[in-house]
Amino acid sequence: MNSIKNVPARVLSRRPGHSLEAEREQFDKTQAISISKAINTQEAPVKEKHARRIILGTHHEKGAFTFWSYAIGLPLPSSSILSWKFCHVLHKVLRDGHPNVLHDCQRYRSNIREIGDLWGHLHDRYGQLVNVYTKLLLTKIAFHLKHPQFPAGLEVTDEVLEKAAGTDVNNIFQLTVEMFDYMDCELKLSESVFRQLNTAIAVSQMSSGQCRLAPLIQVIQDCSHLYHYTVKLMFKLHSCLSADTLQGHRDRFHEQFHSLRNFFRRASDMLYFKRLIQIPRLPEGPPNFLRASALAEHIKPVVVIPEEAPEDEEPETLIEISTGPPAGEPAVVADLFEQTFGPPNGSMKDDRDLQIETLKREVETLRAELEKIKLEAQRYISQLKGQVNTLEAELEEQRKQKQKALVDNEQLRHELAQLRAAQLEGARNQGLREEAEKKASATEARYNRLKEKHSELINTHAELLRKNADTAKQLTVTQQSQEEVARVKEQLAFQMEQVKRESEMKLEEQSDQLEKLKRELEAKAGELVRVQEVLSCTEQSGSELSSRLDTLSAEKDVLSSAVRQREADLLAAQNLVREKEEALSQERQRNSQERGELQRQLADKESQEQGLQQRLLDEQFAVLWGTAAEAERILQDAVSKLDDPLHLRCTSSPDYLVSRAQAALEAVSALEKGHTRYLASRSDASALVAALTQFSHLAADTIVNGGATSHLAPTDPADRLIDTCRECGTRALELVGQLQDQQALQQAQPGLVRTPLQGILQLGQELKPKSLDVHQEELGAMVDKEMAATSAAIEDAVQRIEDMMNQARHASSGVKLEVNERILNSCTDLMKAIRLLVTTSTSLQKEIVESGRGAATQQEFYAKNSRWTEGLISASKAVGWGATQLVYVAPGSQLTRWCFILASTKSSSSAPTRLRPAQPSWWQPPR
Repeated sequence: MNSIKNVPARVLSRRPGHSLEAEREQFDKTQAISISKAINTQEAPVKEKHARRIILGTHHEKGAFTFWSYAIGLPLPSSSILSWKFCHVLHKVLRDGHPNVLHDCQRYRSNIREIGDLWGHLHDRYGQLVNVYTKLLLTKIAFHLKHPQFPAGLEVTDEVLEKAAGTDVNNIFQLTVEMFDYMDCELKLSESVFRQLNTAIAVSQMSSGQCRLAPLIQVIQDCSHLYHYTVKLMFKLHSCLSADTLQGHRDRFHEQFHSLRNFFRRASDMLYFKRLIQIPRLPEGPPNFLRASALAEHIKPVVVIPEEAPEDEEPETLIEISTGPPAGEPAVVADLFEQTFGPPNGSMKDDRDLQIETLKREVETLRAELEKIKLEAQRYISQLKGQVNTLEAELEEQRKQKQKALVDNEQLRHELAQLRAAQLEGARNQGLREEAEKKASATEARYNRLKEKHSELINTHAELLRKNADTAKQLTVTQQSQEEVARVKEQLAFQMEQVKRESEMKLEEQSDQLEKLKRELEAKAGELVRVQEVLSCTEQSGSELSSRLDTLSAEKDVLSSAVRQREADLLAAQNLVREKEEALSQERQRNSQERGELQRQLADKESQEQGLQQRLLDEQFAVLWGTAAEAERILQDAVSKLDDPLHLRCTSSPDYLVSRAQAALEAVSALEKGHTRYLASRSDASALVAALTQFSHLAADTIVNGGATSHLAPTDPADRLIDTCRECGTRALELVGQLQDQQALQQAQPGLVRTPLQGILQLGQELKPKSLDVHQEELGAMVDKEMAATSAAIEDAVQRIEDMMNQARHASSGVKLEVNERILNSCTDLMKAIRLLVTTSTSLQKEIVESGRGAATQQEFYAKNSRWTEGLISASKAVGWGATQLVYVAPGSQLTRWCFILASTKSSSSAPTRLRPAQPSWWQPPR
């Protein structure tokens, strides 16, 4: 929607005589109808007339109270399309509604976030779009509440932008980051919509495609303003901070620039947008923030929405008003020209008018047929779409049933494992119970035997009492009885010890009491021994023995009662063990259920982790694919320059080519390591991406410099160098092509590029000029040495020529003397000129060294400019050698020939010139 300024003023008017209550009721009714028609479950775009009524309602009541009162009751969690249209209408209300709408929406941010989170967890196409759209709306509300200078429509002047940014660089920095986040949300929504749509242009003419594409009109309007503001703020930041500090900002801006440019380009190609909005064209490249003058080249992108309303738009009022014309108002005349001037040429029409009318009728007929064909095609498309939706629903149902079957199967498998474990646990408990019962029966048998022995002891005591009267006669019987009592006592002690050990195993808390019983039995045994001694010593001990026996009988009763108490305790302990076993069984069952629940949660987490891992792998490969594609473009550009005629004028030195080839070989090694690392772990492609980026640039640089070096090389080496560069480019392109394919990525061999690079390196070394076999550190000393040797050779030659002149004066006369003197004088003048040349070149050499070496020493300067130094040494040797050979020529005709040659050379040059050694065409003097 463009804005509300084109709506007639009578829309907001109120009929005279109506009360405020009636007006409010009519307003609420109109708003409710508009909201229900705009936000529904039909997969079609929101109509502009319904959205316009809602926006006009916000201006009428100066807020969004009525909108939220109806919108909060919509069943948004039940339909993703309903939620999508709600987000679309809310976006339009925020942009074009009353300014107070922003504060009203602030109170419902939690509702918007809940709707997005709900649909974000479901695998629904519109649901995923709703999740992204709600994040954009929340970001938009938060941004405009924090920065009230920017209205929700984002249209402010540059002066307002400057005032909002302020002069504090920290505020500018933070505002730029927030606008980047704002732009990311906008672009993410557009990318999500385009990802779900078919790339065909006809998709934009279908109702389902238009339903998804309609909110992108507001996204385009927001992005155009955000792009302009970020450009302004980036230039302002670069005027305050260094370029290195803002490297992250530039990278993020460049990424958003290319995404926004691609978004605008794709939207411009769709027929749906062409009749609704004029999308601006962004420049081919992003602005250069490192150059302040580039701000003047920036053009603000302007989005234009046509003023005319769509054909199905009908002007309706928010309040019931009278629409009829006043009484007596004349009807509108159809043809104003005919009314004023009359029909042309009277009432007669010529043949051309008839033909025009006939053609118009045919055009109308054809247009009607075309509309009929369009409607038929739309009906077919709707039918096919319904079939597709039905098949998708069936496929979704089958997928759900399959998922449910898998879950049921997993549950049954888990229950079966639990039953098996419970069966094993029951068998183990049954064995323990049987073993406990066996031990209890054995204990009871031992107790019965102990009881029998105790009865025998009682009988023995009674017999001793009966025989007490005749102690002397029954002494032998008494002794036997004592032995039997001792034996019984020992048996009783042994049995009690066994009972004690068993009681310690069953009930540890009874060990103290059993130990006490043992000590009592030992005391009674001692007493019995003393009784035996008393009986053997005196007959009067019988009465004492009887009393002792009575005491033993009483103690036996106490022992019996103690044994009964122990049996009761044992029974209670058995009951306690049984209760503990039941509690343990219940606890195990509960733990089994909790373990099953945890296992199901663990399975869900594992499936989510697998999905995230696969997403990470896909994103890493997408980064690698983009890097490989960019590397392929770089290498193709480099290979194409080998055949570019304009590149023939470019030259390069073999030394630079050798350095580039060595760097490219090192990049190949890094590329092999990155490739091996990526194959070992597909979740980390950083090393391979970095190595591929470096390799593509270095390989392209090597190819381009190889072609430039071949332009100055001899024919055969140049051809071999060009062929090697082509082979290097071909293999590099094959390698990056394999890196873009997941199937061929495993078989990629980065080492194959090393062979042509080594060939380029070898050809570059062969093309290097063969200079003196001297280390660079010795070049400085050799220059001074050669210059001194040259000066000495010239001085020696001058001295020898003077000696030759003196000898010629003594050995010849007449014409011969005159000729020889002239020749030798010419030689002398030539040597003087050479001496002047050496002196002048030495002075010039010192000036060049002093002006160009800077803070370096003279030897460092000579070593840095080694080629120029080697040429100077060669020239010095050549001059010295020529001066020496001039003196040692043979006499006679040869001397005459040499002298005439030197004389002619002297006469042809009016002044001494600089002597330059032989050097290649690419040689340049030092700077």
